[in-house]
Amino acid sequence: MFKDQSLDTFLDRLASADPTPGGGSAAAVMGAMGAALVGMVASLTVGKPRYRAVEAEMHALQAKAAELRQRLLAAIEADVAAFDRVMAAYRLPKDDPNRGEAIQAALKGATDVPLACARLCVEVIGLCHEAAEKGNPNVLSDAGVGVLAAHAALKSCAINVTVNLNAIRDPAFVAERRGELEALLDGRDREVEQLYNHILAKL
Repeated sequence: MFKDQSLDTFLDRLASADPTPGGGSAAAVMGAMGAALVGMVASLTVGKPRYRAVEAEMHALQAKAAELRQRLLAAIEADVAAFDRVMAAYRLPKDDPNRGEAIQAALKGATDVPLACARLCVEVIGLCHEAAEKGNPNVLSDAGVGVLAAHAALKSCAINVTVNLNAIRDPAFVAERRGELEALLDGRDREVEQLYNHILAKL
């Protein structure tokens, strides 16, 4: 599994001529890094007498960040599997009467995987707010890096959702998924920029 490889090996694979892992898997890794940095802020807050008032909240933040990190790591493999299904569908003989349907079904799956990843990234962004507001201020910069990583992952997911939607011929599916993506993105640039500037001002 890609998540069990060394970072160097994963990056070598990413840089290779192999189509997978690709941008979707990279987005999942960025999101997972954002979640891990939230976990770091929480870990460096719990157990310190000065932050006892937020101890329970930091434990909850730790647990949620760890859960999201694992789900985002799982999205690496999900993205690879979805892309492989798309490629397999396109490799079907052109005279196969099921080819068009197979391609469309695979494209829908390849849309839903990065869309699910985008949902997780929005959750990570939310956790970064809490980490920055209540966590140990000595690691406030890590909360900042975390929110930027999660935001980059979200925007990357949006690219992958959009490229697949543009090839899908089911108007209802396209409208529903595009609507959800727009809702996930709505106001997010401004939100992240505000948190980024807030963190910079406190450093």
